[in-house]
Amino acid sequence: MKQLRYQRGIALPIMLIMLAVMMVSSIYLLKSSTSSTLTTSNLAYEAALTKAADAGLHAGFTYLRTVPNKNLLLADQAAAGYVATLPPNWAVSNPNFWLGAVTLPPDTDGNRVQYVIHRMCNLPGAYDENNNRCQLTAPRPGTTGPRALGETLKVDASNLAVAAQIHYVVTARVFGPRGGNVVTQAVIMKGP
Repeated sequence: MKQLRYQRGIALPIMLIMLAVMMVSSIYLLKSSTSSTLTTSNLAYEAALTKAADAGLHAGFTYLRTVPNKNLLLADQAAAGYVATLPPNWAVSNPNFWLGAVTLPPDTDGNRVQYVIHRMCNLPGAYDENNNRCQLTAPRPGTTGPRALGETLKVDASNLAVAAQIHYVVTARVFGPRGGNVVTQAVIMKGP
């Protein structure tokens, strides 16, 4: 009769340690892939909000381009979301910045877009009045007026402006259905 000897192998403890390491690694991998998916989803959501905010920028640009009488731009136009001044200490986080803003109807995704147009002047009225300081692009000497689209890209083309260009800033913000918020701005230059 053979005598049974006690086994002295260490395979079982090593395998248990390896299984524990593999389990911890798989949990980390699962969490990592979940956070990557959430990050990608959030980036896509922010891109969609930014695209929705472009509707506000476009509405403001359209108003400035199609205003029937430039004298209307000397004073606030609440119905159009236009404010004839922009104090230098106002930022988009200041509630006064949004006074006079227009809210567009919600889009198909439920985004609410709001925009406001500010003329970059410290006072209403004509840009060249004594106390009024406006952000301007100076006229260039020797110009003949506006050129056809693309013509100004030529090296020998004449300069565009024949009069000072007043700066207007169109600011749009969007409130998404999931609580997201995006603010975009565009500066538009327009002659007086």
